Amino acid sequence: MPKATDKFYKRDFWIQENLNYAQPHFRLEKSARIVNRIARGKACDLLDVGCGPAALIPLLDSNIQYYGIDIAIHNPAPNLRQGDFIENPIAFDDRQFDIILAQGVFEYIGQFQSAKLLEISRLLRQGGVFVASYVNFDHLNRYEYEIYNNIQSVEEFSTDVKRYFRIDSVIPTSHHWRHNEPKRRLNKIIDMHINIQLPIISSLFTVENFFVCSPLRP
Repeated sequence: MPKATDKFYKRDFWIQENLNYAQPHFRLEKSARIVNRIARGKACDLLDVGCGPAALIPLLDSNIQYYGIDIAIHNPAPNLRQGDFIENPIAFDDRQFDIILAQGVFEYIGQFQSAKLLEISRLLRQGGVFVASYVNFDHLNRYEYEIYNNIQSVEEFSTDVKRYFRIDSVIPTSHHWRHNEPKRRLNKIIDMHINIQLPIISSLFTVENFFVCSPLRP
């Protein structure tokens, strides 16, 4: 590790794949909880990078103005922008944002990871927050989805993030013996409220991590 390839799946693939995420899943629900807590009831603009079917919208508090970009937009709208941000810079007109979320994105970004982190850093307003998810490839029973093209350890991913951001916290999405999201109701309730790294347990059994970051300013 890291293992990055130049194989990228395009719109024809993602227009179908994204349908698997049309209904809120556990990671999405936890990301909404984190974003709502960051916003603290204040009016703010959120950019959802790799928004898919924009299933995050109904989970957000009403004070958050939502914008999304993705390679495959199912239901076009003024606040949703279709574009291939491997081939083009991440941008939404000339807007800047208070919060930028990128979940389930960097595993598919290949050798462009660093460039995309830089682009995101430039889209944040002063005092803005960047939240990124990344699979824990240090998991004891690691699973690699066949279309991942950017596989690295938590430490390696963190090192690249720190080139452009200060990592304020690392929050486990969930913990599971197998490398997948929790299914049982009790496990979901517990994991939804775990916002710290648990010694030993998290490094071995965290499914993914949220990196909550502030941009570095010159």
